[in-house]
Amino acid sequence: MAEREAGRHVKLPAGAERPITVFVNGVEKAEGSDYSVHGSEIEFTEPLMKEEVSRARWLIMLLGLFGSYGRNDVVDLHYRRNGETKVVSDAEIVA
Repeated sequence: MAEREAGRHVKLPAGAERPITVFVNGVEKAEGSDYSVHGSEIEFTEPLMKEEVSRARWLIMLLGLFGSYGRNDVVDLHYRRNGETKVVSDAEIVA
């Protein structure tokens, strides 16, 4: 099982307004210490990781022999647009 650095950036949806709340793996992150907002992009202080699972590993998991426990970061965003709260689940991580 291999992990790779997926990047440190997530693009904000068009028209996203503050307040913006950021979660990584369901844990709320703090602006300033964990991430910063630069225009239409969020930049994280720590790299975000994605698990790479080979075909053989998928087969083993499918057969129920053992699971997968690698780091696979998921970024969720809560933001405002036109006065309404919007949510993005599993936002795309970019380099």
